[in-house]
Amino acid sequence: MPGPASAMEPVEPQSLKKLSFKSLKRALDLFSPTHGQHPLPDPESQRVRISYKLNAEYGAVKNLTGDQRQDRGSNATPGQGNHPSTSSALVPAGSQTSAENQKGGAQNSLILAPVLPKGMDTGIMVRSTGTSVIPGSGERPQSTSALVERVPSRWPRPEWHAPWKNYRVISGHLGWVRSVAVDPSNTWFCTGSADRTIKIWDLATAQLKLTLTGHIEQIRGLAVSTRHTYLFSAGDDKLVKCWDLEQNKAIRSYHGHLSGVYCLALHPTLDLLFTGGRDSVCRVWDIRTKAMIFALTGHDNTVCSVFTRPLDPQVVTGSHDSTIKFWDLTAGKTMTTLTHHKKSVRAMAQHPHEQAFASSSADNVKKFRLPKGEFLHNMLSQQKTIVNAMAVNEDGVLVTAGDNGSMWFWDWKSGHNFQQAQTIVQPGSLDSEAGIYAVTYDMTGTRLITCEADKTIKMWKEDPTATPETHPINFKPPKDLRRY
Repeated sequence: MPGPASAMEPVEPQSLKKLSFKSLKRALDLFSPTHGQHPLPDPESQRVRISYKLNAEYGAVKNLTGDQRQDRGSNATPGQGNHPSTSSALVPAGSQTSAENQKGGAQNSLILAPVLPKGMDTGIMVRSTGTSVIPGSGERPQSTSALVERVPSRWPRPEWHAPWKNYRVISGHLGWVRSVAVDPSNTWFCTGSADRTIKIWDLATAQLKLTLTGHIEQIRGLAVSTRHTYLFSAGDDKLVKCWDLEQNKAIRSYHGHLSGVYCLALHPTLDLLFTGGRDSVCRVWDIRTKAMIFALTGHDNTVCSVFTRPLDPQVVTGSHDSTIKFWDLTAGKTMTTLTHHKKSVRAMAQHPHEQAFASSSADNVKKFRLPKGEFLHNMLSQQKTIVNAMAVNEDGVLVTAGDNGSMWFWDWKSGHNFQQAQTIVQPGSLDSEAGIYAVTYDMTGTRLITCEADKTIKMWKEDPTATPETHPINFKPPKDLRRY
């Protein structure tokens, strides 16, 4: 027979790690079916707990009749007998202290519990708020949010603005209408088109007054001088022209751009012209001598928007490289570069009175403070399209126009989008020709002019019949605002 030593099989040595995993698996097998579940309520322990709570708090008055409770209530101090906020100041019925306090007019008056129906004095839990919950009914306790004082939002409430409506459609161009400018006297406006012409229209009657020809490509930028009788135009033909409106002909051309010119602006106090184009340069021209004073270099892509100011920064440019640059006009160098946008900055709008401007790209519309360029906030909605043009008037109505024909109207102060309009293409046009390429207000800010891909010019004004009652403000202040 084999001995006892040979009967025992050799034990395989196990590491501490393996034993730990075995123990962990047993624990998981044991507890995983009930993991995350609350234990089932024990009716007997719940009944005992509620009974003990009722006896401790309402034992002195629980078994009294209705007449006895009224007698006790009449002995309480007037004005305090049934005040719910002092329900914790319950005093036993026969105590010496309560009698003395009642006689002496003390503050600790007796508070009577609510009358409990017979047979339910041990099955109901009474809350201090006066509501009752039957145990096991599944009702969750009421939230305390109703008791917390709500802090009002410090976000500015938007002003009410009447909705805008289209009241006139002007047809006359034979191509996309790409640019617009209004005369400082507010009597006429001019539009530049892909049909290579500049047309001048009467602002009140929309009658065609004049057609200027001379460009050989579409005209992307127009500006009317407030100091001279000059009109400036720029286009994809690399040409920048100065038109004398007394002779109705081009008197100067400014040569220097290496590619198409996408935008132009006049200095408000100096005889300077600023143009930006596909060569990534903003060029500064002397109006009289046709000399190029500066070539403001620094952008990595097309310069597609520019505006000017009488004080530093006197020139602000936006580019397809998604940056905005402030320029020092005396040194011809960059002062500040804003990198808040993620997409091309195709349009900018300076407020007529405030030291601030707005810029738009496909991601969102942002507001900045001048002259430092501090970021203020984003507009509270996203248009989700390529925004080609924007303008703001003295009443604080900012309008942004997109490639899909959408026009969004915003309250400047709060960033609230109070109207979303959609342009209608003229008959015979494709639905894809609903894009808007340029917008501007007239000098009064009461009429809006849009230039569109369906070869039309549309004019908009506020609805005179609208009131705050017919078009109420539907505004919710933002909970958290993106700071970039």
